[in-house]
Amino acid sequence: MPSKQKPMIPSARDSSVSRVVRRVILASLSGLALLSASTAARATNGYQLIGVGQCSMGMGGAVVAAPCDPMTAISNPAGMAWLPSQTAFSGEIFNPERNTNFGFGDVGSHTNVYAIPALGWSAPAFRPDLYFGGGIYGTSGLGVNYLQPNTPMGTIQAFSSIDFMQMAPAVAFKMTDKISLGLALDVAAEQVSFDETFGGQGFNLTSPSWAYGIGATIGGMYKYNDKLTFGASYKSVMKFTNLFWQENNEFVPTGVTATGPIGVSGGEGSYCAHLNYPQQFAFGAAVYPVRKWLISMEGQWLNWHSTMNQFKVFGPWVGATSVALPLNWQNEWVANLGTQYDLNKTWQVRAGFTYGSNPIHTSDLQANLIMPAIVTTAVTFGATQKLPMRWSLTEAVMHTFKNDVTDGTLFGMPVQPLKASMSENSIGIQIGYYF
Repeated sequence: MPSKQKPMIPSARDSSVSRVVRRVILASLSGLALLSASTAARATNGYQLIGVGQCSMGMGGAVVAAPCDPMTAISNPAGMAWLPSQTAFSGEIFNPERNTNFGFGDVGSHTNVYAIPALGWSAPAFRPDLYFGGGIYGTSGLGVNYLQPNTPMGTIQAFSSIDFMQMAPAVAFKMTDKISLGLALDVAAEQVSFDETFGGQGFNLTSPSWAYGIGATIGGMYKYNDKLTFGASYKSVMKFTNLFWQENNEFVPTGVTATGPIGVSGGEGSYCAHLNYPQQFAFGAAVYPVRKWLISMEGQWLNWHSTMNQFKVFGPWVGATSVALPLNWQNEWVANLGTQYDLNKTWQVRAGFTYGSNPIHTSDLQANLIMPAIVTTAVTFGATQKLPMRWSLTEAVMHTFKNDVTDGTLFGMPVQPLKASMSENSIGIQIGYYF
């Protein structure tokens, strides 16, 4: 609840030395976040993270009605109006475990550790009821790296990489002592590359291609009374520029294509595709049963079907202008539950639970073996400690339970059933400073 979700701020005032140190650290962390963009993330709700920053992660992502740090601008910019002036830097190690069976035995992914940076800030601007903030975030991503030799189809190489980095400058206006509104400009960069070859033939678009997109997030919060607050946000679809690859000798087997003639081949030249980021909506409520205990509940809807129904690639195909991977992702509903308790003036502890519907149906498994966004259930834990001189430290851990999806055979061949398996773990730490 915004009126009671007050951070634990040390009482000491800044000296001129500490102000200089603060600025140097802030500049250094900004550079680190930018340099880390290419390792953005691999994610959980589809290919979106449960939460940005360690407070949000510890709450299971349930912060649309319970802002707790400046990174709240990524979920609900209106939350900045209920926060004191502050900045924070988060670093997270993300460990997804992925296995698959193309029909010839289990094989594991060869890359399993990723770094996720985030940097946020929030402060009043020009007048006490107007706030400016936002940040730079690694918000989502997806990737596998499978290699299975000695199959009847030759060596199977399956690789995918989607990295997503976002910058979100935001403003919030506190209209009354009960209502705030917020707006964020979402500016993002995405990197996409993938390889799905059988015996050396197939899609082989492995050169990293970057695209740039823009969208917006609007949000609002309503403090009903001292024990109940509501929050809601809407994120528009993010429109991206085209992705381009210079490749040759492309070939798409019959079982993979959604358009074009059987066994589409492609010559040497430029290939082009497009991948937008979906619109989404979130609504939540924050309740204080007692003064020190917060319970936050949230529901989310992500419109994956509008952006991940087909991944269409245009290029110098023989007999066709394009072919499309029929991913057929479904829209996703997510339920988030988080709780926080103030142990004393120094410590806060948190726990969260998240459940999201699987956007990939079993019947669409063959087309999504390189994009196995199939996990549904996660638990999180976290804590914050007050440090001297207005600093704070926040930690969080996450575990996503293993999910297996099994169906069909590869191109109808009489082999073992196809399978995708995935679980995730992460651990992160966040440093905060209150102005």
